[in-house]
Amino acid sequence: MNRPEYVLVGLGELLWDMLPGAKKLGGAPANFAYHAQALRGKGVVVSCVGGDDLGREILRQLGDLGLDQKYVEVDGGHPTGTVTVELDADGDPNYTIHEDVAWDYIPFTSGSLGLAGRADAVCFGSLCQRSEVSRTTVRQFLKATPRGCLRIFDINLRQSFFNQETVQTMLELSNVLKLNEEELMVVANMLGVNGSETNVLNQLVERYALRLIALTRAANGSRLFGPGLESNHPGFPAEIADTVGAGDSFAAMLALGLLGDISLDRVNEHANRVASFVCTQSGATPPLTNSLKDYLRGGGVPGAGECPGR
Repeated sequence: MNRPEYVLVGLGELLWDMLPGAKKLGGAPANFAYHAQALRGKGVVVSCVGGDDLGREILRQLGDLGLDQKYVEVDGGHPTGTVTVELDADGDPNYTIHEDVAWDYIPFTSGSLGLAGRADAVCFGSLCQRSEVSRTTVRQFLKATPRGCLRIFDINLRQSFFNQETVQTMLELSNVLKLNEEELMVVANMLGVNGSETNVLNQLVERYALRLIALTRAANGSRLFGPGLESNHPGFPAEIADTVGAGDSFAAMLALGLLGDISLDRVNEHANRVASFVCTQSGATPPLTNSLKDYLRGGGVPGAGECPGR
């Protein structure tokens, strides 16, 4: 029996990552939508680009990737977003995120409202809420989603573009939280949550009625934690090109696994497997191998050399 095609929405920033030597389509929500589509879901981007050459190029590339462009608005008054990305010796990115760009002005339209009503999952972060317009749109969209929709707060703390009010409000509107170890420390301190890692996770789950927290540990895998649920995976070794987009691919695989009612251990393993492959490639949206795409449909584990791991 074929699995249903779930609608997974990436809501927020859409931009160009200006990597050393090249530019790549970027923005965590767009990366999430791409990987959701690559993993056999229906990925949809809700964002805004400028009416400039960079914006037109983004729209062309979304089309080339098979992503729906219907919900990407064009703003003639602001430029398409760009982020200058510098990689350290380990391939980890450092970002300079330019301000007052098109994705700061994402409108909430009748089309967005209709999409929200049929979304199976929506992934969003803190960054696009640095502006009042996009912040309002994110909150309206989330409130319009069905009761059973996965609302994944992939927190992505960047520079100074977050505050306690945003984090707390988004947690109240979410049912899944994804963050890394460093971000967990920031959030715990911000919200006055103390104790061991397990105690912090448990308090966040209880305080915000979360279905699950995904705590990623870079090369050391990930921990999935929820009410009466836990899964740990040590990760896989990888020859890293860069880590841009790896977390977004992890979030996409996590969403599809939860929607498909796949066992938590299996979801955790394959989310690490997909993210590790992305780490071996340049940029956030590399083509995935067929075995990675089909793993949850019974495609089995990737063959030797296809996915070195994370």
